Amino acid sequence: MDSQALKRADGGKIRALVVDDEESITQLVAMALRYEGWEVETAASGTEALDKVKSFDPDVAVFDIMLPDLDGMQLLAKLRGNGDMVPVLFLTALDSVEDRVNGLTAGGDDYVVKPFSLEELIARLRGLVRRSQLALAQQPDPVLRVGDLTLNEDSYEVERGGDPIVVTNTEFELLRYLMRNPNRVLSKAQILDRVWAYDFSGKSTVVELYISYLRKKIDSGREPMLHTVRGAGYMLKPAG
Repeated sequence: MDSQALKRADGGKIRALVVDDEESITQLVAMALRYEGWEVETAASGTEALDKVKSFDPDVAVFDIMLPDLDGMQLLAKLRGNGDMVPVLFLTALDSVEDRVNGLTAGGDDYVVKPFSLEELIARLRGLVRRSQLALAQQPDPVLRVGDLTLNEDSYEVERGGDPIVVTNTEFELLRYLMRNPNRVLSKAQILDRVWAYDFSGKSTVVELYISYLRKKIDSGREPMLHTVRGAGYMLKPAG
């Protein structure tokens, strides 16, 4: 595994979606990407892939052009039509200039022909992720906003309703993860993995502890934003 492994902006693992109806190929690519330290989901059809994109929120995707329902280009067109700009690499047995042009014109970002080298595929996917992250990093506004709560990723300043809130480094990382996923229930396991980057061997009480610290700081005397979803996890959403 690369010691300089790519990470998501929230510190989590890069997420890749591999879509191919040949199970041997999906498993081979998934295994190689997991060895890279990435989190991987697979799909065997375009319809399944659309559901996975919504639930998994990948950073990069590999689409086979020949799928049993939608072809890869139709799948990509649906994603782009929904405003989803996840970088996509097409994987196909078709090796012609026309196919390459069609795939890239449809909004794809790269193209690899079967049979392919895993090393080349991974290198190209790394490149897509890096270019995507660079584009995000160049966005001018470093401030995350949920309701009247703001978090500045550059200055590490947190405010609610204009009032400054002092947080520790761990509280800041936890709050940043919650604010990057507003109105979404996050489990204790997800929070442990993203904020602390390793498993506490079942000691999920550390999450409860830090959630309580944050509650006292951002919700005290105000309408609550941080909610416990019994049996599922925690969710941050605008007050009101």
